[in-house]
Amino acid sequence: MHFLFAWRYFRAKKSTNVINIISWVCITAIVVGTAALILVLSVFNGFEGLVKSLYSSFYPDIRIGAQSGKVITLTGEQLQKLRQVNGIKNFSLVVEEKGILQMDEDQQLVHLKGVDSNYKTTTSVAQHIDDGVYDIGTETQPKLILGAGIEGALGIRAAHSIFPLTIHIPRRSESEQIDPARDIASDTIHTSSAFMIQQDFDNKYAITNLGFLKDAMLLKPDEFTAVEIAVRDPAKTDAIKKQITELLGNNYLVQNRYEQNQSLYSVMNMERWVFYAILCLILVVAAFNMVGALTMLVLEKQKDISILNALGADRNFILRIFLNEGFLLAIIGGVIGMLLALAMVIIQQQFHVIPLTGGSFLIDYFPVELRWADFILVAITVIVIAFIASFIPALKASKQEFSLRAE
Repeated sequence: MHFLFAWRYFRAKKSTNVINIISWVCITAIVVGTAALILVLSVFNGFEGLVKSLYSSFYPDIRIGAQSGKVITLTGEQLQKLRQVNGIKNFSLVVEEKGILQMDEDQQLVHLKGVDSNYKTTTSVAQHIDDGVYDIGTETQPKLILGAGIEGALGIRAAHSIFPLTIHIPRRSESEQIDPARDIASDTIHTSSAFMIQQDFDNKYAITNLGFLKDAMLLKPDEFTAVEIAVRDPAKTDAIKKQITELLGNNYLVQNRYEQNQSLYSVMNMERWVFYAILCLILVVAAFNMVGALTMLVLEKQKDISILNALGADRNFILRIFLNEGFLLAIIGGVIGMLLALAMVIIQQQFHVIPLTGGSFLIDYFPVELRWADFILVAITVIVIAFIASFIPALKASKQEFSLRAE
């Protein structure tokens, strides 16, 4: 009943055209605000999905590292028990250390990552080889896979260079005084290929043979920096992580992919909510228009309110009529805005009509991804703002003095 009165008031011709104009301005503002929120959230979803896919190419499902310091110790018995954990697809033993690569006069500080033969199937790095073939060599004849940024900084083509690089690696030392002759291992090493994933990795990492790097750093056979694990079912990652923690104890830091990049995901999530809050201001502007439109409607319908009261309608009934009038404006604007945003996102997904300028990214268009949770969130936001905006004029209508005298 309340909604029928609200619908009649919305469709009825007003005594002054200003009320119609303000109402449609309000609806237009809600359309724009709703569409903008859905579109921005969809773009954030697209970039988030892209970044996660890139980072998942380099970071493992689960990583076992040290709670303190750099090195962990894993015995053969512990590794055997790790292989028996249900749900683990594969794992790779890893050693990481900073080093310097040199080609003639060009030097580059890099993050060296020594890996075993399982690394190729533990992460997706091998699928991102840009030039050459995935080859880390052997302990005695190691090879380097360079990040594309490092390759460019050294001015070489990793897959085609016939000249070896000079590599300098810090050795493990108990002495507080650094002796370059004793504490720095220098050798020559050939390159096999270059990978291209994302600038954070391309400009930082060089991958080589595990045995070679351990030998250069003077690590013991059971000493490593980390164990990188691939799971069979990503949905069971946390359960597998719990099993590993129970197996190895609290002296090891066991992290899932989110925990390995927690700061990145936290920043992305914070940016998402900041933009959401900013775009909600468009809906706040619509709310001011709604207050104006409903206030003028209340003034125009004073006689109708008095008639309804004479017929037995109480103040609560009058309140609900004008609340529903506000909800009606919000529903019309919200539905149109959502449909408009849905159409624009689908068009962008299919035809990539909006380009991503700059030329330095992996794709040349804005990535977008629809999530129904965003539609629910935006719908709730629109309804809440509409309720707040409608309540003041609706309350005023319910509290006015009822009179049937002709004005």
